[in-house]
Amino acid sequence: MNNNPGALKRFWRILKQPSAKYSLLALLTFGFFSGIIFWGGFNTAMEATNSLEFCTSCHEMRDTVYQEYKETIHYSNRSGVRAICSDCHVPKDWVHKVARKTQATFKELPHKVLGTIGTPEKFEAKRMELATNEWKHMKETDSRECRNCHSFDGMDAKKQKPRAQAEHAKAKKEGKTCIDCHKGIAHLLPKEYKEDEE
Repeated sequence: MNNNPGALKRFWRILKQPSAKYSLLALLTFGFFSGIIFWGGFNTAMEATNSLEFCTSCHEMRDTVYQEYKETIHYSNRSGVRAICSDCHVPKDWVHKVARKTQATFKELPHKVLGTIGTPEKFEAKRMELATNEWKHMKETDSRECRNCHSFDGMDAKKQKPRAQAEHAKAKKEGKTCIDCHKGIAHLLPKEYKEDEE
C-alpha cells in the first residue's frame, strides 16, 4: 500500500516523540471537540426541560395548574397560537434561562422529592405562596416573559374593547407591568387572594 516504508517509520517516530507543539495541538483539538459535545448535550437538555411534556410529567403540575391552563386562551384560541409553560415561566435569553433552570434545580426539585405539594390538598395549601413568588418574579422582571408575545407598542388599541384600551393606556403611562392587572390569566387565583391587597 505504501511504497515508501521509510516515510511511515519517520511518521511513527514523530508520533512517539512528545513535542510541546503537538501536545498543545492535541489538547486544543480534544478541548474543542469536547466543548462541542458538552455544549450540544447541555443545550439539548435545556430544551428538553422546556417542553410541555416535561413540565406536565409530574402529577403535581399535570393534575392542578395544567388542567386550569387547558381552559384558558393561552392553550386554545382562534389564532391557534399556544403558549406553553416555558413560554411564561422560563426566560428566552441564555443568561436568565440558565439562572432560572439553576433556581428550579436547587429550590424546586427538592420540594418534588420531599412531596411538599405532592397531593392536591398540599398544593392548594401552598397555592398562595407559590403564586405570590411567581407574581413577585414577574413584577421584578417587568413581565419579561409576557412581553415576548405582548407589548404595549405591538397592541392595536383600535381592535380592543374600550375598557381594555383605557386600562392599557393608563398602565403604559403609569409604568405598570402585565402582572399588575393580569393575575389569574392562566391559573386559578388562590382562594386567599384579595384584589384590594394590591
